[in-house]
Amino acid sequence: MGDSSKQAREILANTGYKVTNQRARILEILLENTDKHMSAEEIYEIIKGEKGDIGLATIYRALELFEELDIIHKLNFGDGRSRYELKEEDHHHHHLICSKCNEVFEVAEDLLDQLEEKIEKQYQFKITGHHLKFYGICQNCVEG
Repeated sequence: MGDSSKQAREILANTGYKVTNQRARILEILLENTDKHMSAEEIYEIIKGEKGDIGLATIYRALELFEELDIIHKLNFGDGRSRYELKEEDHHHHHLICSKCNEVFEVAEDLLDQLEEKIEKQYQFKITGHHLKFYGICQNCVEG
């Protein structure tokens, strides 16, 4: 596991929480799937497929804790389920959401750097984060 996992473990330890096997496995799954936006149910299916002994409620509690401790971002793409991704320092990205198949794509570049600078100067406002989502129809749905 990489730096994100190490940082998450340090945050848990520094705030008095144990790094249980269940919490560690959930972090591993999020790290192994950084190209996806995992739901609690998807994490549960992976663990269940491994014959893991963890309940869906435990996964929800762990994800709530990780969000509270600012280890992960909770995302809502309008499909009725929350999705999660590990928080990355100083890295903002945006999402493209297909209205037909609900596929989510990441735009790697931070498109708002100049706008943020302008807002900070004009309004004397220190921006600490943002979320930007574009809704439309993906190439596969347009062609299909």
